[in-house]
Amino acid sequence: MSAETSVPRPRESGVDISDSGLLQGLLSQSPFAFAFFDPAGRFQRVNEVFAGLVGLAAERLAGRDPGEMLSADLTALISGSVRAVVEGAPIEGDQRIRVRTAGGDTRHWSLTFSPVHDDKGVLRAVCLVGADVTESKQAEEDLRRGEERYRSLVEAQSQLVWITAPNGGIVEDAPQWRAITGQGLEDYFAYGWLEAVHPDDRPHTEEAWREALRGRTMFEWSYRVRTRASGYRHFEVRAVPIIRHGKVVEWVGANTDVTPQREAEEMRGRLTDQLGAAALRTARLQGATAILAEALTVEQVVQVIIDVGRTALAADRSAVALLDADRAVLKLVNSGGIPDVPGAPGDEIPLSHSSVMTMAVNSRRPVFAESPESLLSQLVDAGGDEEAISGFISHSDERAWVGLPLLAAGRALGALRFSFTRPQKISQEDGVFLEALAGQCALAVERATLFEREHRTAETLQRSLLPDRLPVVRGLTLAQRFRSGSRHVQVGGDWYDAFVLQDGRVAAVVGDVMGKGVKAAAGMGRIRNAMRALALTNPPPAAVLTGLDRVFEATEEEEQVTTLAYMVVEPGTGEGTLALAGHPPPLLVSPQGVPLLCEGEPGTPLGWPASRRQFRFCVPPGHTAVLYSDGLVENRKRGLDAGLAELCSVVTEAPPEVVGSPHMLLDFLVDRMLAGYEQDDDVTVLAIHVPPTTKSD
Repeated sequence: MSAETSVPRPRESGVDISDSGLLQGLLSQSPFAFAFFDPAGRFQRVNEVFAGLVGLAAERLAGRDPGEMLSADLTALISGSVRAVVEGAPIEGDQRIRVRTAGGDTRHWSLTFSPVHDDKGVLRAVCLVGADVTESKQAEEDLRRGEERYRSLVEAQSQLVWITAPNGGIVEDAPQWRAITGQGLEDYFAYGWLEAVHPDDRPHTEEAWREALRGRTMFEWSYRVRTRASGYRHFEVRAVPIIRHGKVVEWVGANTDVTPQREAEEMRGRLTDQLGAAALRTARLQGATAILAEALTVEQVVQVIIDVGRTALAADRSAVALLDADRAVLKLVNSGGIPDVPGAPGDEIPLSHSSVMTMAVNSRRPVFAESPESLLSQLVDAGGDEEAISGFISHSDERAWVGLPLLAAGRALGALRFSFTRPQKISQEDGVFLEALAGQCALAVERATLFEREHRTAETLQRSLLPDRLPVVRGLTLAQRFRSGSRHVQVGGDWYDAFVLQDGRVAAVVGDVMGKGVKAAAGMGRIRNAMRALALTNPPPAAVLTGLDRVFEATEEEEQVTTLAYMVVEPGTGEGTLALAGHPPPLLVSPQGVPLLCEGEPGTPLGWPASRRQFRFCVPPGHTAVLYSDGLVENRKRGLDAGLAELCSVVTEAPPEVVGSPHMLLDFLVDRMLAGYEQDDDVTVLAIHVPPTTKSD
């Protein structure tokens, strides 16, 4: 190497590159792999990138033959390429190799070989340049896979691809499209794909397509396409403009057959509607069953049936009739369930009369008439008078009918009738719902009928244990009120009594045997009779209660609880004595409506160990003493103390005319004390009123 310092000139170099600073910098800083070989194919020099590529130190490679240091395949590639360069043979493109790094990764390298000549054109070396092309290789692979996936996806979805000119005209055949639609090539080029679109969908589709062409925006639409078999299938289309240098060069679109999805959606919609309707019918039946379970009387059951007919069935009229089997007639329970027109039956419908109700009872099966023609046909076939039936139908505004038998264990109890002022389609599911509803209504009617019968019996029994009338005594006015609080058929244990003692005084008592049923009523009867016998023998209240304790221990069970308030009062003066056995205190009401609760010792229930005491209790003229059971002042929402306070408050609200009349006063107290509360216990009230004295007295 030589250089002139006086005249600048380009630097010249020979084949000895070992002392070239420029080459050294290039080799050390370049991201490429460099290797120089002499014409014999031995390494002259390599950079660190190449050394790292083959996994050997650069110093170890200098002057060595590749076969001594490298793998067989890499040696063959390098030796063959160097030999080709030395011999002047052409090398087509670059050479690709894969190298596994020390970390286990695979890298791809591209190798090129070129000759290095001196100033005289003599070949002095062969240069290898290597570039890491792993990323570009991966990009190519990803692109190839993406294309394969896209092609597979298109084929899997049976997409029909088509191409149009920038103005939307057909310029290229679409064999798949024509195979589906049956269009000929000439027809397809002449009229295009729009010709195969359903006539109802075509105007809107064409308008949307023209809008996309004008705006150069993506075209997305759905329509029905006529197929070769003359049927129609649902397609979704998406077309995009291909834009180059700001201009649309073509449109590429793809149609996807979505008929199976549409059919599945329609099926799901129908199933959803059916399931929704079934769920609604089930909810309505459950709701009706719950309401019917709370109905105790036939009247309440009928009202529930009318409400269910209106809300669950949208019926315009509902009728309930109960069967009188002995007379073979149906008795209508509710008025207005059948229109009052010529030919309509009365409140009693003989089973021989042709109607949906009698037909349902006689056949023990539901009757569905979805139109007047259907009703006429069914009733005439059942032996009805065609003229009479036609007359009823012509005068009535009803156009559809349902008759349901009320059956309990196969026995007919009556029938239901629902009618509509419009024709009504009764599906199989509706029929199942109506039969289930009729079954629940039959159970409710049977339960209500039994309840009413037994409740009347129970009330008669309970009232038979109470006095027929109160004694009429000069100088004293007695009044009573009894209101049964049982929502069931059991009798209660409340009682009242009043009778005249041998000395002319009057004994008055209100008692309460806890519990319900025959057991409580029997206990009440025993205690009442024993009290009368004891009072007539030894009337002082303390003595009577002491005697009752002995009777109670001998006749009643230990867990039985019985309370009472017993007083003896003298007519005219109102002087008296009182004893309590665990009972609420009597109330004294003045002529001015001032209440006063008795402060005497409350005592303990009968049969409890106690020393019975009596105390003076006076009812001055013009005053009224009120004995009552705990049902008047106590319930589930109101405790005893709150009830006593409310009782006194109610008295202060009574008008003067009410305060002066014991009968009116009791009505006032009972009505006000029970207002706003659900009565869950018997209410027994007894008033002892001493009339005010007059000058003649």
